[in-house]
Amino acid sequence: MTIKNKYTARIIENSDDIGSNDTNNKPMVEIADIFLSRRNLIKTTSIVGAAAFLSSSIARFAFADNLETLPYITFEGISHGIDETHHIAKGYNADILLRWGDPIIHNASSFDLYNQTASAQKKQFGYNCDFIGYFPLPAGSQNSNHGLLCVNHEYTNAELMFSGLNQKNKKDLLTKQQIDVEMMALGHSIVEIKKTGMSWAVVSDSSYNRRITLADTKMLITGPAAKNVHMQTSQDPKGVEVIGTLNNCAGGVTPWGTVLIAEENFNNFFGGTFKDQTQTKSYERYGLKEEAEYPYMKFYDRFDLSKHPNEVNRFGWMVEIDPYDPNFVPRKRTALGRFKHEGAGVVLNKDGHIVVYMGDDERFEYIYKFVSKNKFIPTNRHGNIDILDDGILYVAKFSENGKMVWLPLLFNHGPLTPENGFENQGDVVIHARKAADLMGATPMDRPEDVEANPVNGRVYAILTNNTKRTNEKIDAVNPRANNQAGHIIEMIPPGGIGKNADHTALEYQWDIFILAGDPSKNDAKYGATSDVKDWFLCPDNCTFDQKGRLWIATDQGSDQAQFGIGDGLYVMETEGSGKAIPQLFYRVPKDAEMCGPCFTPDNKTMFVAVQHPGEGSTFDNPSTRWPDFNDKMVPRPSVVVLTKQDKGIIGS
Repeated sequence: MTIKNKYTARIIENSDDIGSNDTNNKPMVEIADIFLSRRNLIKTTSIVGAAAFLSSSIARFAFADNLETLPYITFEGISHGIDETHHIAKGYNADILLRWGDPIIHNASSFDLYNQTASAQKKQFGYNCDFIGYFPLPAGSQNSNHGLLCVNHEYTNAELMFSGLNQKNKKDLLTKQQIDVEMMALGHSIVEIKKTGMSWAVVSDSSYNRRITLADTKMLITGPAAKNVHMQTSQDPKGVEVIGTLNNCAGGVTPWGTVLIAEENFNNFFGGTFKDQTQTKSYERYGLKEEAEYPYMKFYDRFDLSKHPNEVNRFGWMVEIDPYDPNFVPRKRTALGRFKHEGAGVVLNKDGHIVVYMGDDERFEYIYKFVSKNKFIPTNRHGNIDILDDGILYVAKFSENGKMVWLPLLFNHGPLTPENGFENQGDVVIHARKAADLMGATPMDRPEDVEANPVNGRVYAILTNNTKRTNEKIDAVNPRANNQAGHIIEMIPPGGIGKNADHTALEYQWDIFILAGDPSKNDAKYGATSDVKDWFLCPDNCTFDQKGRLWIATDQGSDQAQFGIGDGLYVMETEGSGKAIPQLFYRVPKDAEMCGPCFTPDNKTMFVAVQHPGEGSTFDNPSTRWPDFNDKMVPRPSVVVLTKQDKGIIGS
């Protein structure tokens, strides 16, 4: 059913979501109505496991042992709306922990908005925070009052960072000094934090605190693409090292206590004439254009495709970092494939293999998973460090009968042969999109987070939106043309619930969990009721609490006013009578996006990232001055701490 309303594609489609998949891949389905009419075929139970968390660093990966009936969410949801500040449910506090520019490294200078330098930004919290991971201190403990916070910094809004710029003129007016600040503001921050009473604070003199940036952080290239001819440059003729990471969106946490950070819309940073005609098709498949969104190539040749045609191939990966070891050199884990990574849902399977679920965040792109060759060793943390360098990358294909298969992306398997341009496994992972095209994967409506529920064992794929899907392109798993609101699907591994689910299996079942949107204006569907007050649009990031409840962060795009609601954080049960009925828990300021929900192990603290408040306005005329509300300060992307006033569990 086509959504009939006045909203335009520009409002909810990010400008970097260009849609470069021109294949005609379809699942085995004639029309979506076939599936929607049999939606109740896959029945679910109202009984679900309660997570039995272990007293070790792998606790968050433990699946359910015991079964119990879950209580429904008890807090009172807040109302929809849009204004200049944030809002949280009654009985809870929302406190600012970290803001763009806050000093995080010993001897860092205080933030000076009107005199920014790259050297200062190198020691300060970065811009546009996204993914958040919490790592207890000491390592291997379940300490919920002291730990390391790992935070991604996805991109920059120069027009909100510097005076005199706007969205139209910034490409021409940005100076080298300003670009240097931007490059230092990208990447990742690792910050030690500690809770005293009800308040969290940064440990400013911590030896753990550090910045990982696009400008100056050396990284290793590991896995099948290392040393590949397409990874070699004049600066790195062996193809084994690269400087920096960029457009770091969501991420994941491993059982051995490292963080995975995604490189998403890397194409926005590279431009220039496509002189290497052998790579033109690859460039186009990843959305590269001669004129880049970020004008870094004016001052740095590495971003000019005509001068360094392989440099772009060294981006678009998952990067692994050890937050506990400041001397650890970050690794780009190429076995996990190259595409516009949104995040990494890591699962410790019942047989010891590591499974990583991933989405390629662009319309008509695919859902992937990686299964490690080797098994996790609980007693040897460092023995697991390179486990993600060897395994099999799969891509998902859905069919209309509620089944799906995982197709292996392996050199010399099926069409992945020299005749089609693949000379080795390195070529397969570098050109993962082309490999998935040839294997016949199902094009999805912008796959973002793909996460496994540690209680029921199901995998939830968040599909943000796709207004370019026409009636001719609808299918069972993407049943809407002009899908402005997005939807969520459940992927159901065989073997049973909780720890019995087999995430290494090649055949799953699937079901539609939610069709998002306003039920009064479209075909939205939430749970078993039509009376849904806290409906939402454009789901993006997600997490689960220890009861297996699903927490959804939303991202509507650049003009929320057209929808009448701001972005926020919603929670819902995944089983029972309250299944798929959302309640709005926290709402961000106008023009901001909700990102990075992350719990401490005891579930009594949640960290969230408020990204790009004031986006669409300028430094000189901002639409909000959150969180400082100071006439001399612009809006600042920030990490916010959410706690319950009675010191209880979040969401209870």
